[in-house]
Amino acid sequence: MKTKNKMKLKLVPLDKQSKKAQREYYQKKRGSWNGVVPVTKAVKSKKLYDRNKMKQKAWSELL
Repeated sequence: MKTKNKMKLKLVPLDKQSKKAQREYYQKKRGSWNGVVPVTKAVKSKKLYDRNKMKQKAWSELL
């Protein structure tokens, strides 16, 4: 019969683990956003003068 070495699982506090191990732990806890970008977008006011918008409009009329 073969004997297998059974190692006891030692629980090491997260702050005492290596940075690599900590990163792996936190990466596993993070979920997927499924293509959603969690950054809030600032909506520009329609009342503001936008020079680029005017240029685009002029070019579209020429072509």
